[in-house]
Amino acid sequence: MQLGAFSVSLTVKDLAASAAFYEKLGFSSFGGDMSQNWLILKNGETVIGLFQGMFEKNMLTFNPGWNQNAEPLDSFTDVRELQRELKEQGVEFVAEADPGSTGPASFIVVDPDGNPVLVDQHR
Repeated sequence: MQLGAFSVSLTVKDLAASAAFYEKLGFSSFGGDMSQNWLILKNGETVIGLFQGMFEKNMLTFNPGWNQNAEPLDSFTDVRELQRELKEQGVEFVAEADPGSTGPASFIVVDPDGNPVLVDQHR
């Protein structure tokens, strides 16, 4: 199963303070919008997202259709197909993609320790 580009999405209390901290660790802004309370930072191939007031817990995030530079892949497994495969394996979902839709969609599952895993397709 190919889930796409990987990042860690962190819920933060103060976006500017968190961005400044991670910049000291060598991360640089890669995307996002400070006025919308989210930023994407990158250090080498490592990607983190900083999100203020958008969700309750830190999440593992996968983006089908993208490489680690958020560039479109020629070939990838659609999020709805990934969802179908996981359902067949008995995985329970917190949020689901509409199986009849096309294009951007996402789903959320939770691991046995309560960690959310977001699979978020942007194209």
